[in-house]
Amino acid sequence: MFEAGDIREWRGHDVVDASGHRVGVLESVYVDTATDQPFYATVTVGLPTRRRLVFVPLAKATVGPGYLKVAYDKDTVKKAPAIDTDGELPAAEEPAVFAHYEIDYTPGAGGERRLARR
Repeated sequence: MFEAGDIREWRGHDVVDASGHRVGVLESVYVDTATDQPFYATVTVGLPTRRRLVFVPLAKATVGPGYLKVAYDKDTVKKAPAIDTDGELPAAEEPAVFAHYEIDYTPGAGGERRLARR
């Protein structure tokens, strides 16, 4: 598993899908609040005047020379829930991010958020 500090070093590098197709650029990392381990990355996609950040799980992601390779195909990632490039993920929208990738979602015992931006 990636350490949060390590994955941040790849900010600004290309993100590619499992087939090597460029998806976008790594913007930030969201950690699982229960473990403080990197769980999702946000990737900048879209045209220069319509950029947005989409979420992609970091499970099974690998790094190569100048890129981060994720386990999901480009189309799946580009259709993922998104936020504005200067936005923050609202707590109410967290379940949709998990559902898009068919990952179980369970908030904290007291209803706390599952994801935190680092």
